[in-house]
Amino acid sequence: MVKAYVLIEMVAGYSTQFLNALKGRPGIILTDRVTGPYDVLVVVEAEDLNGLSSLVQGDIHTQQGVVRTTTCVAMG
Repeated sequence: MVKAYVLIEMVAGYSTQFLNALKGRPGIILTDRVTGPYDVLVVVEAEDLNGLSSLVQGDIHTQQGVVRTTTCVAMG
């Protein structure tokens, strides 16, 4: 399994809608609104890097209000 932390910059006012859209989706382990340069932190898990890429591109980038993401793959 591959685990990653996805740091997400959102358009103002979309964070709650975004978090609700991710609830219960396979591979989404944790979602939190955060302070700082990013608005949302999502922990994701997939079988391999290809699955991780598909999850980020298909389930996160497609959501309304997402401006930019940074994906940090866990090393251990």
